[in-house]
Amino acid sequence: MKSPLLAAAATTALLLAVPASAQGVKIGILNDQSGVYADYGGKWSVEAAKMAIEDFGGEVLGQKIELVTADHQNKPDLATSIARRWYDVENVDMITELTTSSVALAIHELSKEKKKIDIVVGAATSRLTGDACQPYGFHWAYDTRALAVGTGGALTKAGGDTWFFLTADYAFGYALEKDTSEIVAANGGKVVGQVRVPLNSSDFSSFLLQAQSSKAKIVGLANAGLDTTNSIKQAAEFGIVTGGQKLAGLLMTLAEVNGLGLQAAQGLVLTEGYYWDLNDKTRDLGERFFKRTGRMPSMIHAGTYSATLSYLKAVKAAGTKDPDAVAKKLKELPVNDDFAQGGKVLENGRMVHDMYLFEVKKPSESKKPWDYYKLLATVPGDKAFFTAKESGCPLTK
Repeated sequence: MKSPLLAAAATTALLLAVPASAQGVKIGILNDQSGVYADYGGKWSVEAAKMAIEDFGGEVLGQKIELVTADHQNKPDLATSIARRWYDVENVDMITELTTSSVALAIHELSKEKKKIDIVVGAATSRLTGDACQPYGFHWAYDTRALAVGTGGALTKAGGDTWFFLTADYAFGYALEKDTSEIVAANGGKVVGQVRVPLNSSDFSSFLLQAQSSKAKIVGLANAGLDTTNSIKQAAEFGIVTGGQKLAGLLMTLAEVNGLGLQAAQGLVLTEGYYWDLNDKTRDLGERFFKRTGRMPSMIHAGTYSATLSYLKAVKAAGTKDPDAVAKKLKELPVNDDFAQGGKVLENGRMVHDMYLFEVKKPSESKKPWDYYKLLATVPGDKAFFTAKESGCPLTK
């Protein structure tokens, strides 16, 4: 009779002998689940990924699809440690969502080293498919360039030709300020000043006073999540809008508008890649998400659904989990789902799709719960995003 020790050793040997391709597909959601971006992405993105897996059928290549999640707390070193363990020990095949640009850039580099696929949804910097692009890295939903073209271009053309920026003091804020400044200048406007604001600030008073004294027509909020909602609330206390200046929420989603309420958010102009009430497909996703969560999805949640679904479609089409084969299929397959219709993935990993310029409704204009936006313009994908050649991605040279 074999000893328990020998039996355990034999079982371990059998497990080790199972090829990676037979271990199923494992997807990781790595994002902020407890901090300033918890509502923006957080557990709601996890639910969106679960929806995609369920809609796909729960398995691919005859193997079960598994989802793991972790909170990176907006710390690149913590995120890298988690991702390294996922890749090296837990056989995670793809990481997605990746809120916070500094985190996304770090994981992008690690994924390149490990030859693993990442699909960034929550982070904004256009560098991900620009100078920091890599063969296994993808960027879904939006980026700083698309936000700049949508909100920055529209407000400047409408007469908002002087800008002052409140900029989040890390990679995302810098990229959003840079991309928007270029669009403002291209449309005949000018930037009269900017101030760097630490992530997760509670007091915006000194920064808002600088914006107020600049006399700029537009105060550009190059921040996101709770930082955006807090800066808008405090701007009201200083009478910035009643004094004649206009606030531009350069990265605002439905989650932040909901947090603010229509009374405070009315009149804000913003750009998103998705809104639940745009068409039958977006409504289908929105209503199914609402049944699970009691809230409508934002661009980040819907984008996570699309990124997860697109990855699984690419695995199926490739007939393997091999990252090179899957990356090739991701760039070949069109993106047609409840998030985007007619989307395409460029050589640099950028998923190109239409973006939408919205104005937040007045409370009197809203006819039902979550009826928050009126559509001002559709920005075609090829106008919103850099081309692969324009992006500066080394892969396209």
